[in-house]
Amino acid sequence: MLILGLNTFHADASAVLVDADSCKLLAAVAEERINRVKHFAGFPGQAVEECLKIAGAKFSDIEHVAVARDGKANLLAKMGFALRNLPRITQLAKQRLERRAEVASTPQLLERQFGLTAGSFRAKVHNVEHHLAHVASSFFVSPFDDAALMSIDGFGDFASTMTGVGRGADIEVFDRTLFPHSMGVVYTAVCQFIGYDRYGDEGKIMGLAPYGKDVHRAFFDELVRFEPNGRFRLNLDYFIHHTEGVDYSFDEGGKPTVAPLYSRKFIDRFGPPHIWGEELTDREMDLARSLQACLERVYFHMLNNLHERTRTPRLCLAGGVALNSVANGLVLEHTPFKEVYVQPAAGDDGTAVGAAYWVLHKVLKKPRAFVMETAETGTRYTNDECAAALRSAGVPFETLPEAELLRRTAELLVQGKVVGWFQGGMEWGPRALGHRTILAHPGFPGMKDILNARIKHREWFRPFAPVILEERLADVFESNHPTPFMLMVYKTRPEWRERLSAVNHVDDTGRVQTVKRSVNPRYYGVVEAFEKLTGIPVLINTSFNENEPIVRTPDEAVACYLRTKMDALVIEDHLCVKHD
Repeated sequence: MLILGLNTFHADASAVLVDADSCKLLAAVAEERINRVKHFAGFPGQAVEECLKIAGAKFSDIEHVAVARDGKANLLAKMGFALRNLPRITQLAKQRLERRAEVASTPQLLERQFGLTAGSFRAKVHNVEHHLAHVASSFFVSPFDDAALMSIDGFGDFASTMTGVGRGADIEVFDRTLFPHSMGVVYTAVCQFIGYDRYGDEGKIMGLAPYGKDVHRAFFDELVRFEPNGRFRLNLDYFIHHTEGVDYSFDEGGKPTVAPLYSRKFIDRFGPPHIWGEELTDREMDLARSLQACLERVYFHMLNNLHERTRTPRLCLAGGVALNSVANGLVLEHTPFKEVYVQPAAGDDGTAVGAAYWVLHKVLKKPRAFVMETAETGTRYTNDECAAALRSAGVPFETLPEAELLRRTAELLVQGKVVGWFQGGMEWGPRALGHRTILAHPGFPGMKDILNARIKHREWFRPFAPVILEERLADVFESNHPTPFMLMVYKTRPEWRERLSAVNHVDDTGRVQTVKRSVNPRYYGVVEAFEKLTGIPVLINTSFNENEPIVRTPDEAVACYLRTKMDALVIEDHLCVKHD
């Protein structure tokens, strides 16, 4: 018996399959990896097909469909808001009703996707509230028997945050922050003002923040006001989402957009918004730093209250804001929590996992029996399939035993070569975590500029991430808490900053990924081989792509390798090296 989880008609549309008997996550795929539309916001039909292929299952094996959206959630609050805002609610209501109709058409869309007769769909459909799906996505696949829970993002089902506690297979909700108050809206609005107005640009501002100063604290304290019991409220004078609605839409290709959220008062305060592509000034950098500092204050205000209420040392985080690895990395320092778990797709793609596990544990009453230790949930390709892609593109290669493959790769990295690394199943979530990754020397002179100029072509201020052998974490960074999904930022120890010049950010931090031999032995092996040659237990790990979704197939990997100035490609057991 299979459960299909869906995030549909929302950014980062995705599908997952869960085996209701074993409780295992069989497959999880974001639609963007297949159709190549970044943050795709339509129906994830191809992802459903891919999940079934990975699981070796048929569509008829699906008995339950869990959709991470519930139009009935927080209904009284919605009705109250509508009554108070009747003159200006028409457009907002129209857009919401269109989204609800699209989500409600899931059975028909699945029938069409699989060529079934209309009305033949028999699986039971369950709607799960957005933030319940978020907290379930983290807690139910975590290693914790009990934990404090927090989900925080823009909005979903009329709420922007949810707090609670998880015990065994139960989740108790404590509180919700309802529309129009949202830290996700604050972060996105300021990002838009700074000029980063494309969907998903918030992570770039996190990277820009260390270049600025927190000179606008008084303004942000006016913008976001603390309330008792871990709550907060926005000064709505600076926003328009509560008066004109959140103009969230997507084009015919499924590309999502969000119209400006800030009001004229924000412009009166800071001047004209920055235009994307123009040179950044101190104003933009200071706004980015002050925004990040504001988010951190709200984060810890909520989490310290949550700890007082739960008295558990364990914490599970989810929601788009939980992708803010800088804030996550400070949780252990600024709250009493001792252990933190964030699953790799903490954003809206991850709600498909949460919805499926909510049905598994709360509807089907199954006990918990699965922990997500790896993000390797996508399609795998055989050595033969990889070799065929190389031959088709006319790329010469050697096929090597693993020990020699690791040694040769490490030697290339020591020489300052940039290596594409394509191994095993595709990762789940926005981070490349050792399966669709580009590797490089973290201390090679000018390596950050080399990667940007030759392959990544991205903003100068964005840092590259280090992957480190888990047992060496505390030797190099000022933390011993593992971060296998690259969702925590830690301080680099002073004696390592120069040796890690390409991954040590301007504020002497790194967005770290830890790797265990038992979870990803070949990835661990290449870092270990590099350490034997250099004494450095760290490599640069950046996503295998060039301004596109991360590569999925061998053909996509080979194409990226050929059109960029990557020096080498390791694709399963095959090694390719450019000799020009």
